[in-house]
Amino acid sequence: MMTSEGMRLRKIQRLAHEIMDEVNLRNVQMPPELLTMVIDNLSRAVGDLTDPSGNFSLSYLEEKVGNAHSLLVRKRQSNR
Repeated sequence: MMTSEGMRLRKIQRLAHEIMDEVNLRNVQMPPELLTMVIDNLSRAVGDLTDPSGNFSLSYLEEKVGNAHSLLVRKRQSNR
């Protein structure tokens, strides 16, 4: 059985894959300011995860990757 932390990491991973698919496979055109916000959230998450001390906040990762995902989902829904 997967731990709660493992399930949270899986969700972050799934959201990251969906972001990648949204940007690459669907070739979604985004205003530069939206793309900047998506990249900012993802880079902050990666920056936290790659802390040399090995300390990272799972909640922070969830928040930042979730924010990036939400920005793309809102963009996709507004284009319908």
